[in-house]
Amino acid sequence: MVKRSIRFVAGSTMESFYKQTIQKLLREGVMHSDHRVLVVCGGEEDRDTLKACGLTRVVISNVDERQTADGFAPFEWSYQDAENLTYEDGAFDFVVVHSGLHHCRSPHRGLLEMYRVASRGVVLFEPYDNVVTRLGQRLGIGQEHEHAAVYFNDCRYGGVRNTEIPNYVYRFTKREIDKTIQTHDPVADHEIRYTFAMRIPWVPLKGRKNKVFYYAVVLAYPLIMLASWLYPPMSNNFAAVIIKPGSNTPLHPWLERSEDGVRLNRTWLTERYGPIPDTV
Repeated sequence: MVKRSIRFVAGSTMESFYKQTIQKLLREGVMHSDHRVLVVCGGEEDRDTLKACGLTRVVISNVDERQTADGFAPFEWSYQDAENLTYEDGAFDFVVVHSGLHHCRSPHRGLLEMYRVASRGVVLFEPYDNVVTRLGQRLGIGQEHEHAAVYFNDCRYGGVRNTEIPNYVYRFTKREIDKTIQTHDPVADHEIRYTFAMRIPWVPLKGRKNKVFYYAVVLAYPLIMLASWLYPPMSNNFAAVIIKPGSNTPLHPWLERSEDGVRLNRTWLTERYGPIPDTV
């Protein structure tokens, strides 16, 4: 079972959605300003947002060879592949990604690498998969492959693994994240908080030669925002805060803690099924 909480941030740009989510975690004491934080697929927006939120111990990473440590002061910079991080398990309190996993060849692998090197939790912001976003793709408003990002990065960067090849825009669902995390770490229930926001891709729409889609979205904007407010999962973007089970988190009843970690609770099994069969 996954413990969930869901809310909607109305009318937010992705930048303010990012900032509001981190600030909420700080206010609630889930995240502290002196926590060690790793950002994967990071950039200047991460630097500015986390600095504005008051975080002090941040490492921003990416596979973008154009980036240097000088551009991310006062934070650290590290060249890291989100799908194969070089850090040890639990090296950071939190690991954050903002609209970056869908640039990976395997977004799920990137998510699990984030989970591995985090000791407390993971915060991710990504596109959401639902009927609305799929309809938007069919109408040409949304993109199935992110060629606009490549176009606005000198046709050299911004695609899959930051190459010139436009990436497929992988959109997650709540159920998909629940299953991925529970499968990877099946020792206890996880708390996963979801927040949704509607993001209109104004720049790509306005940048097209054909302005029909742009003006159509302008006219439909109030209805789009109303629908997202009434039913948040209709939004096209979301944040997921995955809290890792701690030492005080109750394990599943068929497990128990030992000096070496977690092991099978044989007493629970025998009480449920009877004596363990002799298979020798």
